Amino acid sequence: MTLRHSLVSALSGIVLGLGLSVATAPGAAADPCGFYETGSDAYYNHCTSDGSHVVIEVEVWGPNYERCVGPGRTWLGSASKIDGAFYTGRTC
Repeated sequence: MTLRHSLVSALSGIVLGLGLSVATAPGAAADPCGFYETGSDAYYNHCTSDGSHVVIEVEVWGPNYERCVGPGRTWLGSASKIDGAFYTGRTC
């Protein structure tokens, strides 16, 4: 886990611990924001209402890679091959 990923996770925990809500895009209630897995697939859900595209870092066995994703759910690949993904703080 990278330092950046650790900081994002820690800040998310603080926000949730304070009882603050995290904004979600309309229709995104069924899928959590950020990285998540189903039984066989890995996704990144960019929850936004401003139409922005962001850069995420996808964690895989071997070198990680960056990917630009738009609003809503993006399929990253098989859950057995993707270890995680997180927002890098940049738009694309």
